[in-house]
Amino acid sequence: MTQVNMLEAKTNLSRLVAMLENGEENVIYVARNGKPVVQMTLSGGEVPVRRLGVAKGVFTCPKEFDAWDDEISDMFEGI
Repeated sequence: MTQVNMLEAKTNLSRLVAMLENGEENVIYVARNGKPVVQMTLSGGEVPVRRLGVAKGVFTCPKEFDAWDDEISDMFEGI
């Protein structure tokens, strides 16, 4: 376990991450005024990616979807 202050973490972030990746440390605490506030560890995997089109085929857009465009435009023209 290593504890560093905010300025040191900011200055040496790459080195601290390398220490985690190399197994030199398994957890690093970042402290403010001597009190740990952040715990740095390896993520353990890739961050899941949000996919577009997940609901493809589940929802269909009504044919008259654009029918109100003119009506709505007319409402806001005087503004």
